[in-house]
Amino acid sequence: QVQLVESGGGSVQAGGSLRLSCAAFGYTYSTYCMGWFRQAPGKEREGVAHINSDGRTTYADSVKGRFTISQDNAKNTLYLQMNSLKPEDTAMYYCAADVSISRVRAGSPLYWGQGTQVTVSS
Repeated sequence: QVQLVESGGGSVQAGGSLRLSCAAFGYTYSTYCMGWFRQAPGKEREGVAHINSDGRTTYADSVKGRFTISQDNAKNTLYLQMNSLKPEDTAMYYCAADVSISRVRAGSPLYWGQGTQVTVSS
């Protein structure tokens, strides 16, 4: 059974940093494409960053230059390093997985974690 477990969220002041982690269980991690998504109260869920099974990355314009997605295949873990955080980055952050990068980019990957809250104060 596929499980994704996020951690690393918390409260930080604007300009600060956080690193989110997503531990994956129950499948061959290296064969899947992964993504980070976020949803703020009253807003639609949006894609933040994606990474192909071969390591290629894409980012939302709003986080380019500030966030970095990476993964450690040996640890079956996905990361999101978030620097220069802004109050508008406040949201629940979710990791997700699918064999298809297209479905990840479309926001409809098969597997989702439960989310970790990130709150950025001004």
